[in-house]
Amino acid sequence: MKLSPRLKAAADMVRCGKKIADIGTDHAHLPIFLVENGTCVSAVASDVRPGPIANAKANVEAAGLADKIQLRLASGLDKVSPDEADDIVIAGMGGILMVQLLEAAEWLKDESKHLVLQPQSHAEILREYLIKNGYYIEKETVCEDAGRLYCVMSVYYCGEVREYPAYYEYYGEIPACQTSISNTYLSNLAARFVRDASSMRCADPERAELLNTVAEQLEKLI
Repeated sequence: MKLSPRLKAAADMVRCGKKIADIGTDHAHLPIFLVENGTCVSAVASDVRPGPIANAKANVEAAGLADKIQLRLASGLDKVSPDEADDIVIAGMGGILMVQLLEAAEWLKDESKHLVLQPQSHAEILREYLIKNGYYIEKETVCEDAGRLYCVMSVYYCGEVREYPAYYEYYGEIPACQTSISNTYLSNLAARFVRDASSMRCADPERAELLNTVAEQLEKLI
């Protein structure tokens, strides 16, 4: 199984020898890859739509892994029990929806669990939720897929609300990457905030000022 750069970046963060839950699995490419190459011993793959589950079932059976990968038609982690997953991957959906899925699964607040999160949008809302609810972002990476840049987060629960620098929710651990692609990600983000601030300068001057300030902070971190 060959993964897209986005899914490969998520797969690279999964711990070896663990059980995985892939939420929003679509075609089940990620769990098939992780079980096939021996990274994970078993997997639960869920999706809220019947179509993707049907596609996932066909792919899992074609790979001969029906005994190691279980498929669930469910929203988020509704049909995943704590003993079935050590590493939980949620990829390919917006940060706001991710927050809703995390809030609905209190059992994730366990120091032994590891979250791999790849938000398609609103990464700052996801980071804000994490740091305010006792999670911490161990590291982040940036990858390019089909001309778009994506961040991927490795997250653990610690049970304490730590102190973070101003506007941390907008950049997280990306500056620590110190790669050309991570710098491009931050630069593009700053440019977008400047454009957004300009478009809302009259309608919402307070928000516009915040975005300009964040953009300046991002440029300093590059």
